This record gives sequence, structure tokens and C-alpha cells, in this order.
Amino acid sequence: MGILKSLVACLPLMAAASMPLAVQNADAQTTASATSRAGKPNVVMIYTDDMGYADISSFAKNKLKVATPNIDRLANEGLKMTEFYVSVPICSPSRASVLSGMNGPETQITTFLQARAGNARAGQNDFLDPALAFLPKSFKQGGYATAHVGKWHLGGGRDVDNAPSIGKYGYDEFYSTWESPDRDPKLGTKFAPWDKDKDPGQVERWDRTRYMVDKTLDFMKRNDGKPCFVTLWPDDLHSPFRPSPEMIKKHGGKPNDDRSLENFYGVLEEYDRQIGRLLDGLQAQDMEDNTIIFFTGDNGPNPDYDGLRTDGMRGKKGTLYEGGIREPFIIRWPGHVPAGKENNSTVMCTIDLLPTLTALAGIDVVPEAAGKFDGEDLSKALLGQAVKRTKPVMFAFGRGRADKQTGSPQLAIRDGNMKLLVNRDGSRVELYNLATDRNEKTNIASQHAGLVETLKKQLVDWGRTLPGRTHPAPGK
Repeated sequence: MGILKSLVACLPLMAAASMPLAVQNADAQTTASATSRAGKPNVVMIYTDDMGYADISSFAKNKLKVATPNIDRLANEGLKMTEFYVSVPICSPSRASVLSGMNGPETQITTFLQARAGNARAGQNDFLDPALAFLPKSFKQGGYATAHVGKWHLGGGRDVDNAPSIGKYGYDEFYSTWESPDRDPKLGTKFAPWDKDKDPGQVERWDRTRYMVDKTLDFMKRNDGKPCFVTLWPDDLHSPFRPSPEMIKKHGGKPNDDRSLENFYGVLEEYDRQIGRLLDGLQAQDMEDNTIIFFTGDNGPNPDYDGLRTDGMRGKKGTLYEGGIREPFIIRWPGHVPAGKENNSTVMCTIDLLPTLTALAGIDVVPEAAGKFDGEDLSKALLGQAVKRTKPVMFAFGRGRADKQTGSPQLAIRDGNMKLLVNRDGSRVELYNLATDRNEKTNIASQHAGLVETLKKQLVDWGRTLPGRTHPAPGK
């Protein structure tokens, strides 16, 4: 198998799908398994819940008390992207952006999905349209076995009982949580992860990521004869912070002190340990060399502990400042992605994952996505080349007075190093040069009147095009 690994590592990216693999004196099953691995890489997406930029030691300038050696190992063996963004600073539209390649609000999901009445007040639909799940459907069309493991939060739960099954979104298997239409009893069918009550046999709050890692490894092992695409979406590092008794004792926390820094440290250490178990498991299953792992988060942290978890960047979850939308991003693919490197020039966003990951895997985006997704193919940047995106990135969150709701204006755009924020009605204009002011302390809008007017018009005009709710009103 060592020879096979060497062959896989040397395959050119675009030729990998068609290169024959001849192995003398190997049994037929091993040959078939090795051939499928050489043809197309496995892809595992780890989408951490409510992760701060400084939660990962290798990204933080001011490091937290607890280190993340296993996630740092992933970074040391892969490429770090320091200018990566989520399109919306809250879970549901951020996840919709990943699956669709569209900006979150363009999918008619504007904030976290909730009960029907709350969704109606937010001007959003009750679930993501399965027709927009271009990413998993592209991998399924490309011959992949597909699985979703963990948090869904794209429809289902509370009183939304008509959300489509996760299988309608392009997945062969799915093991999800309370906020989904397909609930795994081990993760809770009646109770949310933050509830103190549990279903019979439900795993403890601090053990959920372990369970999800085990499900991921089991799925990949059972489908060893074909490439696998897995969205592994833990509900760590979301509060409430309920570490194991072992971690409470180690970090000086207290039971039921759900938002304390000490208990957060216990959750973070355990989360990092489970990412290490995933990496070790892939190695033990001889899948390490031909698996693309990319690791990031869905939005900024809450609580942020006065900027401790955002590395001093302004804002947190629910704001369009950097602390709410900039996330650590790591990709590892041995023999293809340069190891131990850092890209601090390519601006990348969740909208880019659809064209970028399909390009890396050598598969086509499904035809129905044509003309709908917003992202760019930045695969060359992930393979170590210097790449600049051709279009600015735009962000939207909040329909009311967002300065009261989220602490930031409602719209934002990053064009090069310049970032402008403004409300939908054109008020509250803020401009920052992120090259010199990453923490967004100095508003320089008054010094760049022409640029402000150009970016402001582009943003406000775009904001007017964002769709609202089309699902029936609650009770109808």
C-alpha cells in the first residue's frame, strides 16, 4: 500500500480521474479500492459551529490559554487561508451559502431558522429549497457516496414539520440533530443540544463530536470502494458550554456555568481532541493521502469574551464586522496542497466553495446551478498559487434597524483591502482599510468620497434585489 500512496500523491490534479492503476500481485478487492481512491479524492468538510478566529492557535496573534495541537497539525500539513469569510454571520444562511454557492440571503434564508412565526417575522422561508443544494448534488452526480453528519439547521425542527428530508439535498446517508427533519436518536429527537433533558440513550453534550467523528469514519470505511463526500458539521463550539467532568476539573470550571470562559476551554480542548481522532482514523483506514479535508467555521463566536476569541477583531456572531464573518480556513490534501504554507492575500468566501471544491475533485457542477451561484473557482489558490479574486464579496444581515439588532450596519462589501458597511437605506456609512486596520477602529469614509459612493450604490442596489419569504404564512 505504500507504493499505492506514492502513486496517488504524484497524480496530476486534472489527470487523476482517468489515470490507470496497475498493481501486481494485489487481490481484486484491494485493487478496486485503490483505483477508486486514485481516481477521485475523498472530500471531508468540517464546519465548526460559532468558531472564533483566535480559537485556533495557529491563527491567533494573541493565543488562548488552551492550545489546539490537532487542528494545528492539520494546518502544518496543509494550507492556511487567513482571508476567508462566511457570507452571513449566523448559522442557517451561512450553511445555505455553502450548499448553494450563493450568498445566504439570496437563498431566502436570512437568519437562523426557527418556528414558522419567527421565520415570517424575519422575512425568510422555513427551509432551504432542495433545488439549491448544488454542492452535494454535484458530488453525487460525480460518482461520490455522500453523507451529512451533525448539525443541519436548514429546515425542520420546532413547528416546521414539512421540511424536506436531507436525502432530497443530494445525500445518501445523514445523521443529524434536533434542528433537522431527520433526527438521529443518539443526537436527540425531542430535545435541543442545549437542553438539560435528553432522549433515552442520547450521548452527552460533551460527547457529541466524538459520535459524529465515529459516524464519519464508519461511513467512509463502508464506502471504501468509491470516493466519499462528507459534510461533518459539529455543534461545537456553540454554547452552552458543557464540558465533561474531567475537563471541568482540569480548567477550573463549574457544572451548569454554561457561558464561562473556563467551561469554554474544556469544550475547545475536547473538540480539538476529536479532530485529532478523525485524522488518526483516516490514517488507520489508509485514506489520509487521498482525502481533501477542509476546516472552517459557520460564523464568529458568541460569547467572544471582549474580543479574546476574535483575536481583537471588532464584532462577533451576528455582526458584519470582521469578528463576525472572518473565519480560520485550512485545507489539507497531501501531495497536492502545499504543506505548512499560509495564503494571506487571496480573499475567499463560502460562495466560492462550490466551484473551487468541484474543480479540485475534477467533477462538474450540476447543470441547474448555471447562472445562479455567485462564487469563483479559487482552486489554484488552494494548490499554492497566488490568485486574486475578480469580484468583490458582498454580505447582508438584518432587515430592520441592524444597528440595534446586530451592532453593525446591514450590508457590507470587501473590494481588495477596502471594506464598506452601510444600512439598506444608505445610512451609517463606514469604510475601513483592512490592510492597515484589521480591527476596524478608524472609519475613513470621509477621506474617500468617490469610492464610498461607488461601493455604497453597488451595495444598496444589491440589497434591494434580495428576495423575501415565499412560503405560506403560518397557519395557512
